[in-house]
Amino acid sequence: MATSHRNKTARTPTHTACENAPVSLLGPAEVRRLANELNIRPTKKLGQNFVHDPNTVRKIVAAAGLTADDVVLEVGPGLGSLTLALLPSAKEVIAVEIDPPLAHRLPQTVQEHDPANASKLQVVLEDAMKVTREDLPAQPTAIVANLPYNIAVPVVLHLLHELPSLRKGLVMVQAEVADRMAAKPGSKIYGVPSVKLAWYAEARKAGAVGKNVFWPAPNVDSGLVSFTRHENPLSTVDKKRLFAIVDAAFAQRRKTLRAALKGTTPNVDELLQKAGIDPQQRGEQLSVIDFIRIAEV
Repeated sequence: MATSHRNKTARTPTHTACENAPVSLLGPAEVRRLANELNIRPTKKLGQNFVHDPNTVRKIVAAAGLTADDVVLEVGPGLGSLTLALLPSAKEVIAVEIDPPLAHRLPQTVQEHDPANASKLQVVLEDAMKVTREDLPAQPTAIVANLPYNIAVPVVLHLLHELPSLRKGLVMVQAEVADRMAAKPGSKIYGVPSVKLAWYAEARKAGAVGKNVFWPAPNVDSGLVSFTRHENPLSTVDKKRLFAIVDAAFAQRRKTLRAALKGTTPNVDELLQKAGIDPQQRGEQLSVIDFIRIAEV
């Protein structure tokens, strides 16, 4: 069961608590100091690469287009680099963290670096892949996060499904994943992530991020993906049925739809004809609307 921790820690004497005090963002030395204090060694299993560049987190917050009314969901806040940049721009920040030492230290870090906005923070100790509406203290309107590379797409899809209050998002992911999430039909990198995200939202690339802003530096570059949820659902068709068709269509990219769907769909030629889809087309040529037409038939 998730637990929420509202920030009630005392500020440190070295910071002045006044409304106009500038936020003290985390730099390389502070990130390493906090990691040493917590005896944390970043692990590949949790996808931990901590941002230590203040300009990068400012860039992310600016690109997110937040308003003073936004309740922001941050997944994997880590040591708090992005959290500190988000708090002044949002009504509230809900940070979902799976690592207990990081979750318990975050409120204190915020109190030390930005006491004026510390009351805006809520920390939820939970796995983002399992978090539900009931686990959160408020319903978020935006997600802004540096996502672990290994679970980035599943986390975004899970949260968009589970949290209908989410209207927009900006996530930092592996550059290759960013390209796929924002790809359009006909592109060589267009695939399952592209279609499934398009079911929920309109996505676009929002910038690139180099390796050197992280500790430890990953082996790949990162990219920003911005998305806005569709005002109305694209269809009332069963999502599981739709996603099963998408998965089958891309299971072997070189196959035509006739061949790809043959094992999962009876009378595939008749079905595709009714949907107005050429059986000789490949999955990469179809938009999410085309896949919806197949699922509806």
